Amino acid sequence: MDRRDFLATGAVSTAGTLFFPGNLLAEETKISNKQKLVQPLSFKMDGEWKEFELYIDVHTHEPAPGFKYHTLAFNDMIPGPDIRVNAGDKVRVKFINKTDLNHTIHWHGVYVPWRMDGVPFVTQLPVMPKNEFIYEFVAEPEGTHFYHCHWGTLMHMQAGMFGSLIVENPNDSIKKKFPYEREYTLVYSSHDTNYIREEMNSMLERMKQRSYLMKEGRFNSEQWAVFDNKEQFAASLENGYQPPYVNNRRSNSDLPQANWFTVNGKSYPSTPYLFIKSGENIRIRLINAGAETHHLHLHGHDFWMVADDGVPLEHPFKRNTVPLTPGKTFDIIVEGKNRGIWTFHDHDTRKVTNNGLYPGGNLLALVYEDLPADELIISKHSGNPMYNSNTGMGDMKKMDTRKNDNMGAMNKMLFGEDKLPKIALDE
Repeated sequence: MDRRDFLATGAVSTAGTLFFPGNLLAEETKISNKQKLVQPLSFKMDGEWKEFELYIDVHTHEPAPGFKYHTLAFNDMIPGPDIRVNAGDKVRVKFINKTDLNHTIHWHGVYVPWRMDGVPFVTQLPVMPKNEFIYEFVAEPEGTHFYHCHWGTLMHMQAGMFGSLIVENPNDSIKKKFPYEREYTLVYSSHDTNYIREEMNSMLERMKQRSYLMKEGRFNSEQWAVFDNKEQFAASLENGYQPPYVNNRRSNSDLPQANWFTVNGKSYPSTPYLFIKSGENIRIRLINAGAETHHLHLHGHDFWMVADDGVPLEHPFKRNTVPLTPGKTFDIIVEGKNRGIWTFHDHDTRKVTNNGLYPGGNLLALVYEDLPADELIISKHSGNPMYNSNTGMGDMKKMDTRKNDNMGAMNKMLFGEDKLPKIALDE
């Protein structure tokens, strides 16, 4: 293949990507899309208790095609698996630490006993490397919540240690007002991949040193920066002890500077699609497990705000943009009243980039499944042909791109008048 053939192939491929979004409706696309959505965690019953198992380990993550890095994740997925229970359920979570770092789990928005709250050295000791801890609580209140690591939070949360926790109510008032059959959970986050790499390498090295000293019986409370009481800490300071924060003050430039923005651990073009049909309601649970605010805007629709931090709103109201602040959850209802393929994205343009390149980040599509073939043509004035949802390429086999103003102009620009590329399609 020479350069001209390569360019021709690339032009066809690019045209297929940009001009033919009807491929979003392909069955294989819907199947692969399920892998990008939050997956529920199975449980077993032990008497009255629903028992789940979460583990943390080093994970190779690929937020977008061609970019991979090592990070931390629950059960080898980002976000971690969806824990879904009913209000009033007795929940038991066995947490296994498979890493060489310390971890805890905080149940954000859930009323748990203080010993189950996951704050290290306040409500519990950290779960040390290769150790386990059992969390037990009653699932209250109902609504959209999430869980995350509370050790080294600045790094561990943006690394990927978070997941959704949905407490359902069989008598859900939202479902009564807006009947729906399917829902989506979208977990937003931001990541500084350079910071994650550096911090993970540094922390792993420190843990190796600590493990060695502990085995040798040479490790003490000062090296661990842990003291039984304030008096012990004060005495150590008088004897010359310097806390780590004195020796290692960070400048602003040393703190995380997010360069990747994800929805369910993925950045565009790997973000999930939201499917809907005309006349259908869908529920979307929005969770911000990151450190930056996302101003989420849906094109072509005003959606209903129906829950705030899990609490159903007595008087739902409509918006087309919602500010999702760190640690915040909202539930929205989208009504299928404007058939098409619509963008759902962050209004902060920095957050729709991948390492500074647009388009990327928090950008995804709301796709109507009942688009007829004639509506798959954007417009007769645009000159942009679309895929036929039923036949894949539809009438593209019969189309002469030279008669299409936009396509023809592209062909002329790339290849000249006399050497227009031929589009070879399988019959």
